[in-house]
Amino acid sequence: MNPDESDGSRPLGAADLFLLWAGAAIALPEIWAGGLLAPLGLASGMAAVVLGHALGVIPLGLACVIGARHGVPAIVSTRAALGLGGARVAAVLNVVQLAGWTAVMLWIGGQAAARIFPGAGTREWTLLCGAMTIAWTLGGLHVWRRLQGVSIALLAGVSAWMTALLIRDHGWERLWAARPEGGMSFMAGLDLVVAMPVSWLPLAADYARHARTARGAFRGSVAGYFLASSWMYALGLAASAATGTDAPDTMLVGLMAGRAVAAALWIALASTLTTTFLNIHSGALSAQALLPRVPVRVLAAALGLAGTAFAMVIDPTKYEAFLLLVGSAFCPLFGVVLADYFAVRRGRLDGPALLEGRDLPAARWPGVTAWAAGFALHQALARLAPAVGASIPSMLFAAGLYVALRRGRPAGRPPG
Repeated sequence: MNPDESDGSRPLGAADLFLLWAGAAIALPEIWAGGLLAPLGLASGMAAVVLGHALGVIPLGLACVIGARHGVPAIVSTRAALGLGGARVAAVLNVVQLAGWTAVMLWIGGQAAARIFPGAGTREWTLLCGAMTIAWTLGGLHVWRRLQGVSIALLAGVSAWMTALLIRDHGWERLWAARPEGGMSFMAGLDLVVAMPVSWLPLAADYARHARTARGAFRGSVAGYFLASSWMYALGLAASAATGTDAPDTMLVGLMAGRAVAAALWIALASTLTTTFLNIHSGALSAQALLPRVPVRVLAAALGLAGTAFAMVIDPTKYEAFLLLVGSAFCPLFGVVLADYFAVRRGRLDGPALLEGRDLPAARWPGVTAWAAGFALHQALARLAPAVGASIPSMLFAAGLYVALRRGRPAGRPPG
């Protein structure tokens, strides 16, 4: 076990978590996702960005509260509602999605770097991004804390410059007046926004468990992610309208238009580091829930290498479908987890028992059933009624069904 994870210290304040989640959000995939909203037009797209993030960051903050109060990683927190076997299924899915996110991040970083600085090919840049991210991840909590603030300050500065260039070169009035292309409902766009903060739910407690207070964890995480991610989505939406493409490397090159190649390269590489290390570290924690005898550092290195290899063969046309699939799995899952903690157990949880897996059944069927039903509802709504939206309805449905199934059972008991 990494000493940073086992020494029981709580070094992170609200400002640290603000920077951590801002760093997760200031990234090219967020700009890319914002560009996918272009069919809505700027006005409706911006409304979807703000509303979707407002809805998505509240569950993120509540998941952080569980981690901060009880010191448990995110996937371990699912054991209370799902049992050991159900939590193992969640862990497998989380490892898969985080390997996928690692590949997406490295692919985007490599593509953008190759477009900006074509002295090396996409494969070489992707490999470099993978090696740098693995090294960053293995540095541990104290290294992240020292480097994150500097990196985020520089990333925010370059992003502000990109925003200013976009407005100066294309004009706010012209961008705002662009007619919607059509082909996407507002609720479908809202799902694309909600899916991004929701994709972090299986990671939130992994970092909040190092927070000094639950209140600081909630406030820092929610504010950092909401502000930075909303900004990146808005930038991607406006950049797509300006450049006529939603490809992140093309948008970045189009925005910079040959100006300050070093700054453009910095945002491509640094944003890959500040976001992807979270995926690798949390994927390793989820893998350790399945393989408890393997050290986190070994699992992190393995996941980083797997993500790098996957980045070499990734199909970028599947990105939107990947976002929605992530939402369909983890929206209802954390609807169940949050309902179990806040509504059924009323904030009472035995963290050590969860970590050790003591007195836990193989499955808690109310939780597993509600999760499966929420997943099915998300898939059905996304396919048959996209205008209704799927993320928030499936989360609320799974939470409500779980509470109903637990009605009449003893509440507030520790797991087991």
